[in-house]
Amino acid sequence: MHIVIMGCGRVGSTLAQALEQQGHTVAVIDQDPTAFRRLGPGFGGRRVTGVGYDQDTLREAGIEEAGAFAAVSSGDNSNIISARVAREMFGVENVAARIYDPRRAEVYQRLGIPTVATVRWTADQMLRRLLPSGAEPLWRDPTGGVQLAEVHASAKWVGHKVSKLQEETGVRVAFLTRLGEAILPSSQTVLQEGDLVHVMMRTDDVEKVETAFAGGPEEEGGH
Repeated sequence: MHIVIMGCGRVGSTLAQALEQQGHTVAVIDQDPTAFRRLGPGFGGRRVTGVGYDQDTLREAGIEEAGAFAAVSSGDNSNIISARVAREMFGVENVAARIYDPRRAEVYQRLGIPTVATVRWTADQMLRRLLPSGAEPLWRDPTGGVQLAEVHASAKWVGHKVSKLQEETGVRVAFLTRLGEAILPSSQTVLQEGDLVHVMMRTDDVEKVETAFAGGPEEEGGH
């Protein structure tokens, strides 16, 4: 796939190198030509000097054959305008914009532009490590009815299968983070101490799910 990235800061340059290593072709746009130094001498993609919402700049970067566009410059407005131009003018299917202001992020999400709210995401991740309780939403669908959330599971769940957790709480376990690695569990996967549990659930059910995760599994009884 050909991917166009606007912004050659730390995020943009890291993203560009990672995508190229995965075999994709990459073009990076930045207003400052000296920013391309971050890409290093081994980067084989295009370096395009300009602004990411200028159509000629985007064409030079290969937007017409691009399957994805990432707007990760330091300006919220530039990012969202560029993302909309890529989506609406050039029909790029996979578009994402980095947004610093979390209040704006939800507005843009409803316009159909997936956003990564940098400050909120970083703050949320810190809070999860400092105060590991309840549910912290990581993603919501545009209607707000369904969310992906990291939910703190009581130590009482350790040693029980993911299938039991799903059955008793009504969630779908999307993935676990175990020792810093993301793993896709099967129904037979057993929860271990320190696992971070990421689940899909209805937003209306958050309180019920938090209670079930905090309380531990029901007694087996006569089973």
